[in-house]
Amino acid sequence: MIFQELNGTQCKTYLAGCENTHKAVLVDPVRERIDRYLAVLAYHGLKLDAIVDTHTHADHATASFEFQRLLGVRLIMHRRAPVPRVDEYVDDGDSICVGDVKLDVLYTPGHTPDSISLYVSDRVLTGDVMLIRGTGRADFAGGDAGIQYDSITGKLFELPDDTLVFPGHDYRGNTQSTIGEEKQHNPRIAGRSRKQYIELMNSIEFPLPSKIQEVLQPNQTAIDDDRTAFPDLAELSQVRQLSPGEVYARLKTDPAPLLLDVREPDEYTGELGHIPRSQLIPLKELSQRVGELNAYRDTPIIVVCRAGVRSTTAAAMLTGLGFSQVSNLKGGMLDWNDEEFAVER
Repeated sequence: MIFQELNGTQCKTYLAGCENTHKAVLVDPVRERIDRYLAVLAYHGLKLDAIVDTHTHADHATASFEFQRLLGVRLIMHRRAPVPRVDEYVDDGDSICVGDVKLDVLYTPGHTPDSISLYVSDRVLTGDVMLIRGTGRADFAGGDAGIQYDSITGKLFELPDDTLVFPGHDYRGNTQSTIGEEKQHNPRIAGRSRKQYIELMNSIEFPLPSKIQEVLQPNQTAIDDDRTAFPDLAELSQVRQLSPGEVYARLKTDPAPLLLDVREPDEYTGELGHIPRSQLIPLKELSQRVGELNAYRDTPIIVVCRAGVRSTTAAAMLTGLGFSQVSNLKGGMLDWNDEEFAVER
């Protein structure tokens, strides 16, 4: 296996290539460095077969959409990923094969709900759930410190102690560690109980990524144009979140709320289906088609998407446009299906 970190910066992108088939995968590529990646692939005589984003990034624009457009490569992410342009969804225990290279998927949420780690050969790519002598933040974008602790101690620390650790970021000049070293020396988590870890993470005042408004929501939605005015984090945090059970109960009221599905048309009729009597307006068209909803400015609207992320964006946008009773289906169609409520396809 050819293995290399390509950025040489605090933000890490990894190349794994099969020497027999000359196929390669890029893990967490950055959009600004596409030319560099293409040059390295050409140098090694490799053909890019897949892109894996270990989670939805908040500090850099992913290169995944550009590689899809330019080269037609498959984008692979966890099933909880909110973005509509994923080609293959994976979950814990799945494997990603690129030639003879096999990457085993470990579901390690906590930094984000869609965070995965990749175990390949003698090493693990941990994304941002665990760093070298640190851990990723868990204070926004669906993060949860308790779940993060469970992922690290229950998944990553179950790997052999000599497993090499390659994180998605490093801010101290480190390049690799081992599971055994992190068990003993990671100051955030070594020797701490779950409760102590949560208290520690809650006590840290993390600064927001410098380009979060330009990066996070475009990465979540695959929308990157000036026609969509994304809400800020404060507006997103104010959106009322309803569980699938709460939405189901409200649909039985008279009059029932409007269900607004903001996914793409192929998702609406795809594997997850849609809730009966829901209206489809894709998020990227919402600003231009908002007039179609004028009759509902003072009546309940519940917004729906795949994982509850794009719909939270849409709900905040509608609230900002003067709609007074907008809520979001928390967990989206993923949780609706998990609860086995009715769908149409």
